[in-house]
Amino acid sequence: MDIELRKIVKKQLLWVALVSISMFFASMLSAFIVEKADVGNWKDFILPVYFTIDWHNESVDIGYFLISTVIIIISSLLLLFVKPLLKNGKSIFSLVFIVFILGILFTYFQIKGWQQLTNQGVYLTGVGSNVAGSFLYILTLTHLLHLFGGLVGLCISTIKSKQNLYSINNYLGLELTTIYWHFLTILWIILFSFLKFY
Repeated sequence: MDIELRKIVKKQLLWVALVSISMFFASMLSAFIVEKADVGNWKDFILPVYFTIDWHNESVDIGYFLISTVIIIISSLLLLFVKPLLKNGKSIFSLVFIVFILGILFTYFQIKGWQQLTNQGVYLTGVGSNVAGSFLYILTLTHLLHLFGGLVGLCISTIKSKQNLYSINNYLGLELTTIYWHFLTILWIILFSFLKFY
């Protein structure tokens, strides 16, 4: 199989995986809608400050919070500069490394968000758990599990970019990782918006 055909096949396989992941999250969100309609079984709670900021709370100083949503958006935007840098023959190591670090920060703030939930008495399972909290944990945890795949791809891309193994003619692995990372960013924005405003 020639190289161009392999690139096409690998991209198509990635798109099939992304459609499958989308279907999984769509089914989770539809289950969320159905369960929320059962008013007697739903307990509202405040989303963790690490996921969002309550703009109506005057005691919250925005300058002190690195919001996970902003972090993942910035990381995704930074990846848009990879191809132009490669076209100009410049190193992409620092850029990819920064995105990798931002991915780790996003993960850290998700975990801090879960700690805030447990401090509110919102649990995944067991005594004191509720369907609403369980859905939030499951949605954010499954997103985070998919994010770990992106972090592995970014780690490999960081190592390869440090070794200057990427060029404008040879960066398929990084391109696939970038597509996947953009997908995770869009997915998080959808999940975040859904949880915040629905």
